[in-house]
Amino acid sequence: MEGIKENTTKNIIEQDDVIKPPKVGDIVEGTVSGKGRASLYLDLGGFGGGIIFGKEFLDAKTRLKHLKVGERLLVKVVDLENEEGYIELSLTKAGQDLAWEEISSAKDKDEMIKVKITGANKGGLLAEISGIPAFLPVSQLSSANYPKVEGGDTQKILKSLQKFVGEEMEVKVFDYDKRAEKLILSEKAKESKKIKEILESYNVGDIVEGEITGVVDFGAFIKFPNDKDESEKLEGLIHISELDWQLIEDPSKVIKVGDKVQAKVIDISNGKVSLSIKALKQDPWENIGEKYNKDDVVKGEVVKFNPFGAFIKLSPEIQGLCHVSEFASREKMEQMLRTGETYDFQIISIEPSDHRMSLKLKEKKEKKEKEEIKEEVEK
Repeated sequence: MEGIKENTTKNIIEQDDVIKPPKVGDIVEGTVSGKGRASLYLDLGGFGGGIIFGKEFLDAKTRLKHLKVGERLLVKVVDLENEEGYIELSLTKAGQDLAWEEISSAKDKDEMIKVKITGANKGGLLAEISGIPAFLPVSQLSSANYPKVEGGDTQKILKSLQKFVGEEMEVKVFDYDKRAEKLILSEKAKESKKIKEILESYNVGDIVEGEITGVVDFGAFIKFPNDKDESEKLEGLIHISELDWQLIEDPSKVIKVGDKVQAKVIDISNGKVSLSIKALKQDPWENIGEKYNKDDVVKGEVVKFNPFGAFIKLSPEIQGLCHVSEFASREKMEQMLRTGETYDFQIISIEPSDHRMSLKLKEKKEKKEKEEIKEEVEK
């Protein structure tokens, strides 16, 4: 989208050969009839004379100073008559309205637009379309340009994004709100249709072999051969929870860029493919009854807390949850348990099909019994 198309208007003011007078908000065409030090006069034909002055002149000064008498341009009516009898006009507002109209059209037609990247921040890239500020979020970058930064370091992400400043990108309008002056772009949208067609040859359950291209805090990206075109590869995500059966805090400790791995396709939706490495390994929960049963007292290591409770590692592949309801509050739970420490827990329930085990702190019960005995003795 380059500039504003002169033959586009926001409101039609001439219908069925009947000329209607302009209203505030209409976009009309005028001919430059004169120039002042801080004003521009236009002949609006049968509608009379118009003027661009004050703030409207200053906002468009750079463009207005190059105009010559006799040139035509589109302007927006901001007032039907000022004290001097002129129709007050705005070149900037006309440009903005027409720009938003083109943006709306591009969105409706699903058109590709070329934009120049003007800046970057931790959340994405900055650009402009016909003077309208636009934002391209990191999540809407193509798989090739997505910053695959280990650990999700925001400074490294920013550094990775800054290399695009000054470059052109092909994007689509992802979302916009004229009233809020919000314009969101998407680069990966251009891949969607093609990728969806390619993914039609894949099914959930397929096993692929590929190379790890990026490791981030939420998982790893894998590129694998495209059955329809061997010269082009597909990229999918292996979520951190699908890397292994063991609880993983840092994906970079179990997988590296360049690793060749096999993975199973577990989901294909919205032009995205999700894969799993652990699905190709034996499920440690299948025969869990041979080692763990309800009411058993087991030793477990506290690995981390979340709002629901504490994750307890019984073995590298088996974890259980000691729910926060077993304690008076989360604060109390974190006082009684320490990450990295081992305690005795009792198994409350086991659900192998859901890979779920509920635990309670055994020491809590024993301590309570001792306190009750002590109270009885004191009485």
